[in-house]
Amino acid sequence: MANTILLVLIYLPMTVLSIHIHYCPLQYHQCYSVYFSTPNNPPNASVCFINKPLQTLRNWQFSKHNLLYHHLPIEAEKRNFVRQVKNAIFSTCYPTPLSQPPKLVAASKEVLENALDLKYSDSLIQSKYFLDFFAGQVLPNGSTPISHRYGGHQFGHWAGQLGDGRAVMLGEYISNKGIRWALQLKGSGKTPYSRDGDGRAVLRSSIREYLVSEAMYHLGIPTTRAASIVTSDEPIWRDQFYDGHPRAEKAGIVLRLAPSWFRFGSIEILHYNQEFHLLNRLVDVIINLHYPHLSDDNRKYIKFYAEIINTTASLIAQWQSVGFTHGVCNTDNFSILSLTIDYGPFGFLDEYNDDFISNTSDDDGRYRFRFQPNVAYFNLDKLRIALSSLISEVDGQKELSNYKRIYRRHYLHIMRKKLGLKGSNKKDTKLITQMLKMMKNQKADFTMTFRELSEIDIQSINNGFQSENIQKSWSLSKVMRDNEWPKWIQNYLERLNVTNWKLYDDQDRQLRMQEVNPRYILRNYMAQIAINKANIGDFSEVRNLQNTLLNPFSKQRNAERLGYAAPPPVWASQLRVSCSS
Repeated sequence: MANTILLVLIYLPMTVLSIHIHYCPLQYHQCYSVYFSTPNNPPNASVCFINKPLQTLRNWQFSKHNLLYHHLPIEAEKRNFVRQVKNAIFSTCYPTPLSQPPKLVAASKEVLENALDLKYSDSLIQSKYFLDFFAGQVLPNGSTPISHRYGGHQFGHWAGQLGDGRAVMLGEYISNKGIRWALQLKGSGKTPYSRDGDGRAVLRSSIREYLVSEAMYHLGIPTTRAASIVTSDEPIWRDQFYDGHPRAEKAGIVLRLAPSWFRFGSIEILHYNQEFHLLNRLVDVIINLHYPHLSDDNRKYIKFYAEIINTTASLIAQWQSVGFTHGVCNTDNFSILSLTIDYGPFGFLDEYNDDFISNTSDDDGRYRFRFQPNVAYFNLDKLRIALSSLISEVDGQKELSNYKRIYRRHYLHIMRKKLGLKGSNKKDTKLITQMLKMMKNQKADFTMTFRELSEIDIQSINNGFQSENIQKSWSLSKVMRDNEWPKWIQNYLERLNVTNWKLYDDQDRQLRMQEVNPRYILRNYMAQIAINKANIGDFSEVRNLQNTLLNPFSKQRNAERLGYAAPPPVWASQLRVSCSS
């Protein structure tokens, strides 16, 4: 049991400021956690001082000082059946055991060791206890499984209660590094929010989420993480393309992590149900846990909103810079911490097409690639409305009006780096726009055009098709055939301040560009090859992709052998992904 020492330090009129010191005598580690509270406010974000070695799985347990469970209401109803939930943030919900034994597809050594402090070994991930743990067959020590209630605007319309329809949060864990992680099993069975679903996920969508979570992290983009993926021969029936032809697929379960799973819809559901006291409580907990520098600010709510505007704008700019299309940018899929969450029918651009629609369920193309910045504005406006009991109309509109400027600033900053430009110049926007226009005209690959521009020296570029390096390029060479290329390269060299390319030291530009322009991304066709093999019990391609995507900016011998930087096959453009998972 954790022991708490309560020290009352200061008496103020109507207020008592307290410091709580938690001592957690858990086996193999000691944790001292300090947080602050008053009678009318939840505890502030904890500062956790931990000294512990990596643990064995059987000794591992969730953190005892779980502020979410202690300060946000869990529904009194304990039975697991679909219902409309009121006046609660969570519902108790246990994972449903698989009817067929779980099998490991892949596990992330990095996440297991750095986030969960587990000592990674082949014997660990191959053990029955590991499989049972990460499939939800057994609950780890200290687990209080719950599912989260939230709503959302889906494809522009308020959809009412949604919630974790197939995800169960097992508990919170504070790592050696002092980072708070909320652990979820996705695909672990029915919850009170499953609506007409079975609460399961299929292997194909689970592989995609597992791989892209880690791919995005190593691209440097804010994202949830994935620790493992398991599968089972339990048949899961899905109509993948909603064409009236359902078929049985293998089950998949992903153990995923995030500092918080709260999203815009977490606040929206409370606003639309007029549960304003609970809304206030939830926002206070979010601020105290994740925006502690605002806790004592008398304008904390509007500053909280302003920070979300800034970080959301930054996130979308990062998406656009790597050609990532989320596919389902509903408000329930927008994180309150501006993480990329709930991967479904996503896609990275192959050839540059700003009208790319990754989701075949998106009939009107609402969430196409070029619309994502505007959709984020729409979602932020819906969050503003949901916060209207805490912030004024005038203040909210004023902050939201800054979004487009903030987004543009973030976007230009990243795109300048992708082109190897230092500082800023008023002509940079035109330089960037013209490059994208040439890429679109010539159907050049988004990722490899920038990468090849970083790998080929200025002298070779200046020599054009006479250069062997240019002849070997398969994407940049397409752009160089555009009629606008001679003018563009002249402007580019002027911007780089290349007055004499024969004397120009190009290594600095190349190295800087290679740090921000990946050579490898998770293309849909690559994921599909891994899925096809996994469906017949061969998980080698999942693991090959996982290993490659750990270092997307570095050229890798095995990745080159597997063709991960080669032109996509013709059939790649015919692939379709949908909301079915």
